[in-house]
Amino acid sequence: MKIAAFKLKVDSDKTRIGLVDIQKRTIQEYALHENVSEEGVLKILKLQLADTPLPKIIATHALNEIQLLAPIPRPRRNIFCVGKNYFEHAKEFGTSGYDSSTSKPGDEIPKDPIIFTKPPESVIGTGENIVIPQKVSKDIDYEVELTVIIGKGGKGITKADALKHVWAYTIINDVTARDWQQRHKQWFLGKSFDTFCPMGPWIVTRDELKDDDISVKCWVNDELRQSSNSKDLIFDVPTLIETISAGITLYPGDIIATGTPAGVGLGFKPPKFLVAGDTVRMEVGGVGVLENKLVNGA
Repeated sequence: MKIAAFKLKVDSDKTRIGLVDIQKRTIQEYALHENVSEEGVLKILKLQLADTPLPKIIATHALNEIQLLAPIPRPRRNIFCVGKNYFEHAKEFGTSGYDSSTSKPGDEIPKDPIIFTKPPESVIGTGENIVIPQKVSKDIDYEVELTVIIGKGGKGITKADALKHVWAYTIINDVTARDWQQRHKQWFLGKSFDTFCPMGPWIVTRDELKDDDISVKCWVNDELRQSSNSKDLIFDVPTLIETISAGITLYPGDIIATGTPAGVGLGFKPPKFLVAGDTVRMEVGGVGVLENKLVNGA
């Protein structure tokens, strides 16, 4: 299933949840009486976990009649992220001069997953603007990432059981202020500015995807910058879940962005950072397209 959070263009006050039909270009709206403006599609996950029948369909809307929101507009806690998790990206980042995790040449490939987080408040949906904080940073970069949503919580989850804990997949653009990442010698600050976590366009349940063979691509203004496949992950989804859950309890609705492939802006010489007016389009096979425009802010 493809499940989306959305608002009607003629009624932007109410957050709605629906089932997406790509072929028909429609969304079937579920009958929900609760406010789902923060949890979004997690309302459906909660019903499934409680073995409660899904709500009835009360209306069908054309996709051009709605505004898609981030599928989880306000996650319950920070988004887990993974650094340097594609071989070629680890090499391009490790030799870029921005990588504080690499101590010497030839040491670019991590031996264990590098985990950091982004705050819930940085999340926006497809079609919303990424705001460049001009007084703070101008070295703004993009990172397309296949993203996992946990359906079954747990601690000490093994790789063998990890996929049983996955509910769905989506896309995240791990927007990054590279100068802050370099200056502060860690990744949280430069990746956590407001609007720096576009997510969407919707979620796709695990039964529809095979996570070890998914294309991952990114265009900037129609120029293909990133093109890879989840087969090239250094640490696959089961390994990431095992690593994070070893000491941290995972809960339904937790989000794990699995890392980005080569082709980010800092990998070019000179770097190709984003500027106001740029459009970033990300596509993950079997999921959909996440697209956002850059604008200048204060």
